[in-house]
Amino acid sequence: MKLDSEAMRTAFPALTVGDLMQTRVHTASPDDTLAHVHRQMRMSGFRHLPVVDGDRLVGVISDRNILLAWARGAETPVRDFMTRYTEWVHPEMLAKEAAARMIHDKIGSLVVVDRAQRVVGIITETDFLRLAHRALIIQEAASQEEG
Repeated sequence: MKLDSEAMRTAFPALTVGDLMQTRVHTASPDDTLAHVHRQMRMSGFRHLPVVDGDRLVGVISDRNILLAWARGAETPVRDFMTRYTEWVHPEMLAKEAAARMIHDKIGSLVVVDRAQRVVGIITETDFLRLAHRALIIQEAASQEEG
């Protein structure tokens, strides 16, 4: 089935990161232990947590980082295994640009910051899967109307 580009343009006009991002963000500190962050991820359902030092974004820790680091011990600080973060996006960025960056860099999330560099959200591969699911439902409805 070919996606009807007109239906997609109508349903999803110039979506931004702010349209798709999760604003309920849990964060970690570089001094938090792997055990603490793992527990926080399990309770919140998140697989990626921005790591902040005060208000400053310094990295991100993922469930994959924790899995790889667990052999070092549950009390190991996050700073030893977090991905040092230099990339972030603003809510105004087009969603297609954020998706392209995630695909190119082979990453599962991007932290969203405001102009003062404070964490305001996170956009993940799951957010893009939700969008794809909605697009497929819209496409199916458009096809049924034609037929």
